[in-house]
Amino acid sequence: MSIETLPTAPRSEPPGRRSLWRRLLRDPQAVICGGVILLIVVVGLLAPLLTSRGPNHASLDAVNAKIGAQGYLLGGDDSGRDIYARLLYSINTSTISALIGTSIALVIGVSAGLVGGYLGHRTRAVTEWTFNLIMTFPGILALIVLLPVTKGDYRATMAFLGVLLSPGIYRIVRNLVLAVKNELYVDAARVSGLPDLRILGRHVLFAVRGPIIISAAFLAGGAITAQSGLAFLGVGSDSVPSFGAMINSGFVNLYRAPLQFLWPSLLLGIFTASLVLLGNALRDTLEGVQPKRSRSRAPKATVLAATGGRIEEPALLVVEDLTIAYPQVSGELREVVSGVSLRVDARDVVGLVGESGSGKTQTAFAVLGVLPAEAVVVAGSIRLDGQELLGLSERDMRRVRGPEIAYVPQEPMSNLDPSATVGAQLIEGLRSTDRSLSRAAARARVLELLARVGITEPERTFRAYPHEISGGMAQRVLIAGAIASEPKLLIADEPTTALDVTIQAEILDLLRDLQAELGMAVLLVTHNFGVVADLCDRIAVMHRGHIVETGDLTTVFADPRHAHTRMLLDAILDESHVRTDPPPGSHPVNDTADLLERKA
Repeated sequence: MSIETLPTAPRSEPPGRRSLWRRLLRDPQAVICGGVILLIVVVGLLAPLLTSRGPNHASLDAVNAKIGAQGYLLGGDDSGRDIYARLLYSINTSTISALIGTSIALVIGVSAGLVGGYLGHRTRAVTEWTFNLIMTFPGILALIVLLPVTKGDYRATMAFLGVLLSPGIYRIVRNLVLAVKNELYVDAARVSGLPDLRILGRHVLFAVRGPIIISAAFLAGGAITAQSGLAFLGVGSDSVPSFGAMINSGFVNLYRAPLQFLWPSLLLGIFTASLVLLGNALRDTLEGVQPKRSRSRAPKATVLAATGGRIEEPALLVVEDLTIAYPQVSGELREVVSGVSLRVDARDVVGLVGESGSGKTQTAFAVLGVLPAEAVVVAGSIRLDGQELLGLSERDMRRVRGPEIAYVPQEPMSNLDPSATVGAQLIEGLRSTDRSLSRAAARARVLELLARVGITEPERTFRAYPHEISGGMAQRVLIAGAIASEPKLLIADEPTTALDVTIQAEILDLLRDLQAELGMAVLLVTHNFGVVADLCDRIAVMHRGHIVETGDLTTVFADPRHAHTRMLLDAILDESHVRTDPPPGSHPVNDTADLLERKA
């Protein structure tokens, strides 16, 4: 039996974030590498205070000076410049190179990866072609060829390097988005009417942030190594202090003063190795806090044709001759919904009943406009309050979802974003339908809705994360979000399947009360005739993609006309029916000989 309570201990900060930082701070590798990187960067920033000489100050008396001679802490190079001063200022050059190269690679790669992964196949084809083209350029050679354009400025060179590094980030983000966009909580955000930009920024990007952070650490190390390599080859100005230029100078002077080669090589190795090891530590830490993937659904379907038929009597929702098919390997279309016609009047509660695979959920998804991308609407018409929905653009459908049609899914925990609080998700959905609503007013409205759906402690639930609430409470939260904009039609897809019997009864009572209070119509998708009998006025029975029987609830229950309806009703057990067949796989011991005889 599930108990709808929240943990009694108050939480002062989000538990997921707190555990992440605690785990990171408890990892010696992360602490040591982060500390080394921070120390090196701070020392570079304090270079003017830590040395009295500039990086290009030269003195003939200091040519190849030994360590400590004439105030030169690490000696002088072959041009009489202070190695210690050049070493400190080289840190700043490397840090700036890492920031420029990594930032540009992240901006380009993440933006294109989000768009290419989330939007349709055409957009993805364009982004794929573009980044494949970028990957054909040989990195270092291209930067050398572009020397006349950059005029030796390492910052411009690093900007070009960022563009060359962006395909790697693009591929990582695109692959992650292709999986995350099919999560049920992303579907729920779309159904609530949120625009694609808000979904990408709030739900998708936040969910894939871990690998991006890890990749940034590796990119920073790669950018520093690339800048040093170019400076070692002599690409750029010799006046810019750089580890690569210092290594080049030390390499030329290796037999006279071998330590000149050691200092920049050692610091460069420590800097880049710390970045790589920090990336590994971040990967190990973030690996355990990624949202769990669930079964997938994609956003959009192809519409090939629509019939022009009309039903004369006015109705809120009219589905007429709807046919949905999926392409097979052979190229043929296999119909999963065939010629379905259905109507839902205002303030009407209609049950769409059928066994698994009968096509009832596909019909509901067609009304919502969230069929999988490979689905093909071969024919049919779906009209809501006289407006044809088939063929509407995604932008137009967002105006319909939320204010006109709301959706209550069958898996409440999977339809809530695990990385955001309950209150934040409800406020986001509410403000997406009414942009004039202030955040304070939206918060007050959400608390009112949580109380209305029977949550006894709305404030605590508002601040809670999905994993802190029970399944029944999560379902109440989704119902609150669905009714927030007072829709004309509520589609409830198996709203009690994942709940125990007690909570099922409470949810059904809640839906009945809300339907009467708000005067909305309800399309209830279910396989449970008990739920239909408790809530619905009319019923439509589906079998193998067809609606085989419709009618008033009492009429269909009392006198079912179709054989499949009678079979479904006969399958319901009550107090007058007792199972007499043994459980599958169980046989009395003394019947072993009989079983062997049958098998023979």
